[in-house]
Amino acid sequence: MDKNFKSGFVTIIGRPNVGKSTLMNRIIGQKIAITSNKPQTTRSRIQTVYTDMERGQIVFLDTPGIHKARNKLGEHMVHVAEHTLADVDVILWLVEPSNFIGAGERHIAEILQKRGTPLILVINKIDTLSRKEELLSFIDTYRGICDFDEIIPASALKGDNVPDIIDSIYKYLPYGPMFYDEDTVTDQPERQIVAEIVREKALHALDEEVPHGIAVTIERMRPRKSSKDKKKEIMDIEASIICERDSHKGIIIGKSGAMLKKIGSNARFEIEKMLEQQVNLKLWVKVRKNWRDSDAMLKNFGYKEDNM
Repeated sequence: MDKNFKSGFVTIIGRPNVGKSTLMNRIIGQKIAITSNKPQTTRSRIQTVYTDMERGQIVFLDTPGIHKARNKLGEHMVHVAEHTLADVDVILWLVEPSNFIGAGERHIAEILQKRGTPLILVINKIDTLSRKEELLSFIDTYRGICDFDEIIPASALKGDNVPDIIDSIYKYLPYGPMFYDEDTVTDQPERQIVAEIVREKALHALDEEVPHGIAVTIERMRPRKSSKDKKKEIMDIEASIICERDSHKGIIIGKSGAMLKKIGSNARFEIEKMLEQQVNLKLWVKVRKNWRDSDAMLKNFGYKEDNM
């Protein structure tokens, strides 16, 4: 290994809905974490890998947004986010462009100020600003609450200044070996990514009151030979959308099954792109009352690990 090769772990942290998953997907160059305009989309720590054979390897840990927990799922999400801070070489803190710093941001600043880890502030969503000169005042505002090694304005959605973020990360990474093969982009199992794609399409399609109470489980995922062309494989996938109320089940299914069909169609299109093969996707909707406050069901749905 080249002695100038750098490697390390970077966490992307911030309040819900500031664009953490969008940034990670932009850097990696493909969708790993689901994105939506609804907060608390990411529920688990997602590990992705960016490799530049000349400079080094960055392992990203995308985390749930830090927020005030209202149930056991929320507590798990905050625990995951804060626990991740102890394991990394660089912290990326994403915020939106604003002069208002609320209690949530101050709470994050207090946590980060106690750590000696290199800290890069990314002021995301600059594409939403009508006047770019406003940025200077936003930068000054954040400088007042925390000591940053770097402050970078960016747009994860448009890709503006994202290369600058990568350059800054390499500046603070230690020299070290490759942790993964150069073609590795994530340690997420295919089943988990498929489940997250289905959940994303549900988040996009459903009313505000439903999405927080849904989970997706993959019951079956198995390839088979096409009856029309024996050289072709079709991936049969059966998945369940879990919700907390009977009324939500009706909304998810929709009139004459129209909503469930829409979710399935949108999900299948993206899953086929990812797997690069034909997919036969079947969706069911199941009610599990108060699953977000059940330790057993949280573990069953993949949101809790024994060591967390």
